[in-house]
Amino acid sequence: MALLNILPDSDEILRKKSRSVEKIDRRTLTLLDDMKETLDEAKGAGLAAVQVGVLRRVVLVYDGEELVELINPEIISFEGRQEELEGCLSCPGKWGYTDRPMKVTVQAMNRKGETFTRVGEGLTARAFCHELDHLDGILFYDKAVRMLDEEEIKQIFESHNDED
Repeated sequence: MALLNILPDSDEILRKKSRSVEKIDRRTLTLLDDMKETLDEAKGAGLAAVQVGVLRRVVLVYDGEELVELINPEIISFEGRQEELEGCLSCPGKWGYTDRPMKVTVQAMNRKGETFTRVGEGLTARAFCHELDHLDGILFYDKAVRMLDEEEIKQIFESHNDED
């Protein structure tokens, strides 16, 4: 396994639409493994292949403690609404409130090529939407209801550190 570089939001590749995975081969499996190592090192909630420079429809999302690997994912249903704080590994220092569904059902393939569905609620629903947006060249701040300024970010993170 290898650590991959996470592209910054200034990189034009993040604005491109990712292509479907036609067959799951050794390269796809290596990509999944390398993305997991990269995501764990970055301590993120999710990662799309495009964020590491690979224009394929591959996404990883942590659902609690469990890692969900999604190949060619699609949102097939959603319900409810949440307006919560969101950030991105490709956008360090940028935070904003997005309007996302509270519950999302995603259909995808796993590393064995089997199709499955997964329901995510709350943070997991937000992460599914966020990462699938990456596959279409959309960054979270494109959908932000409101971005935070530096002072607001500082206050939020100071209050979280005080709770620890």
